[in-house]
Amino acid sequence: MIQLIRTNSNNKDFVTLVKKLDQFLAVSDGEDHAFYDQFNKLDTIKHVIVAYLDDKPVGCGAIKQYDGFTVEVKRMFTTIEARGKGIASLILAELEKWAIELSYKRAVLETGIRQVEAIGLYKKNDYKVIENYGQYTGVKDSVCFEKLL
Repeated sequence: MIQLIRTNSNNKDFVTLVKKLDQFLAVSDGEDHAFYDQFNKLDTIKHVIVAYLDDKPVGCGAIKQYDGFTVEVKRMFTTIEARGKGIASLILAELEKWAIELSYKRAVLETGIRQVEAIGLYKKNDYKVIENYGQYTGVKDSVCFEKLL
């Protein structure tokens, strides 16, 4: 059974999953990892989803305010053994629902061009490719997306 919980960045399961995400990204991003890592600090993220499969933490995602009507999706991850079960889509849908409850109208996100599975996930969930925004402007290895909520 899959269970989603709403929490924040102090959640120990979220912290553990993010460590696994960072290990994965350090390999897949290669020499670009240090650049991207600077934008992925946990600090105090107030809106975090952790997914559990049979009571085991297997996925996470977060949103943080980007501007007055936009949230940025951050720290999306599903463990290797839990991939292919639709968990990432469930996390993303719950983050979108939470953003709507908080009166946001749009979600944006960035992923790397090497993150083929992530790009597929976002396209499958109706995110559209947009021009790179903010700190990703002009970064050739970034792909940015948005979805109107």
